[in-house]
Amino acid sequence: MSNSSREWDSSVYHRVSAPQVSWGKKVLARLRLRGDETVLDAGCGTGRLTAELLEALPHGRVVALDLSQNMLGDARGHLQADFGSRLHLVAADLLHFPFERSFDGIVSTAAFHWVPDHDLLFLNLRKALRRGGWLEAQCGGGPNIKRFRDRLNAITAREPFAEYFVGFRQPWVFQNAEEAACGLRRAGFVDVKTSVEPVVTVLEDAPKYIEFVRNVILRQHLRYIPEEGLRTQLLENLAEQAAKDDPAFSLDYWRLNLHGKTE
Repeated sequence: MSNSSREWDSSVYHRVSAPQVSWGKKVLARLRLRGDETVLDAGCGTGRLTAELLEALPHGRVVALDLSQNMLGDARGHLQADFGSRLHLVAADLLHFPFERSFDGIVSTAAFHWVPDHDLLFLNLRKALRRGGWLEAQCGGGPNIKRFRDRLNAITAREPFAEYFVGFRQPWVFQNAEEAACGLRRAGFVDVKTSVEPVVTVLEDAPKYIEFVRNVILRQHLRYIPEEGLRTQLLENLAEQAAKDDPAFSLDYWRLNLHGKTE
């Protein structure tokens, strides 16, 4: 994976990612912590949820991992002064994992659907946990943004976009609950629980919709279009269609909840 494909506009993501943060808060609410655990935040982004995790671990520590150096730089700026040595920031790929039997628990929100091999992902997560460790996570799953994806595929199959997407592989993996449960069990997790839930997200207007889609959903796609004018055309076409939805400028998000333990 090239360095450019790993990177995000982290300052924009930090500003527009309120939906992801709200979903992540619900994941954190499911945790039952003593307060002294060592926990991995797998795909920490700019650290908005990492801060809440650290506050719930007054005698513990968090390893915050992300593939993006931009994200980690922002997380360091937001967190280091308040949490000091209890926070460790690591740049790593979840498919090339540097940890083994290192954590009491793993938390992740809005990250796993960007990982192309879930069997290897789940195996790496299980290996990183200590005996009796736990995984509590959420990512895109099931029919996640299906309406949006159908529109995107129809647009990019036509000119002037089709030539740029010959052989393009979608950057997401959206498993359903049964597929994810089977994968977790194959990796060695027990007490596996998975579920999929709808969380329709509504943006305020066309400019907010375009900014969100550009920076959160279509980061990889837009790299394949060489001209900014064509990128704008694609985004405006999507926004025009979204304006006719009820509610307008809504995204049909679905979240896959994941829970498992190690023996």
